[in-house]
Amino acid sequence: MSEIDTNQSGDTRRDFLKKTSLFTALSLTPITVLKAADQKVDERFADLFEKIPLNLKVNNKPYALKVEPRVTLLDLLREQLHLTGTKKGCDHGQCGACTVHVDGVRVNSCLSLAVMNEGKSITTIEGLAKGDELHPMQAAFIKHDGFQCGYCTPGQIMSAVACVREGHANSKDEIREYMSGNVCRCGAYPNIVDAIQEVKEGGKAI
Repeated sequence: MSEIDTNQSGDTRRDFLKKTSLFTALSLTPITVLKAADQKVDERFADLFEKIPLNLKVNNKPYALKVEPRVTLLDLLREQLHLTGTKKGCDHGQCGACTVHVDGVRVNSCLSLAVMNEGKSITTIEGLAKGDELHPMQAAFIKHDGFQCGYCTPGQIMSAVACVREGHANSKDEIREYMSGNVCRCGAYPNIVDAIQEVKEGGKAI
C-alpha cells in the first residue's frame, strides 16, 4: 500500500470515528441543548427550560411565579424577589447563612428547590421586623454585638428565633447544640448565645 493510500485510509478511519462520536453525543444530548445550539443562544440556555407555576407567600406577601425546576429557594429569593438579606455561603447546607423559615420551620434554603414550597409561607430576615421596630432577636444581637463582619448574621438570627420557638434555648449548652448548624467565621459565638438567652429569658413573643 502506498503512502498516499495509507494517509487516505487513516483519514477515513479518523473521519469515521469523529462522525460516530458526534452522532453518539447528539443522541445523548437533551433537546434543550440542541435547540440552544441551533438557535445560537447558548448564553440564554436557561431560558429554554420549561418553567413551572409556583404560588407561595414570602414575608406575608403572596407571589404567583414561574420558575425552572432546578432553581433553589435561595436563588429564587435572591435573584427573582431581590431579598438579598438571605446569604449564599457554602451552598451545600453546611454553614447556615441561607436559613429561612418555611411554615415556621427553619430550613437551609440552598438545599430546598423552590418548586417544593408550593403553597407554603416563607419568612426571611427582611420579614422579621415590624416596620421600623426591630424583632427582639435583632435588637438583642445588636445589644450583645452578636456579629462582626455580619455576613452570617441573617442566618444566625433566623436560626436563633427558631431555636427559642422550638424550646431549645434552656441553657447555654443547649443553645450551642441547636445553633451548631450556623457557622460564624468571626467567632462571635459567645455573644450570639448571650443574645439568644436574653430573648428567651425576656419571655417576649417572637
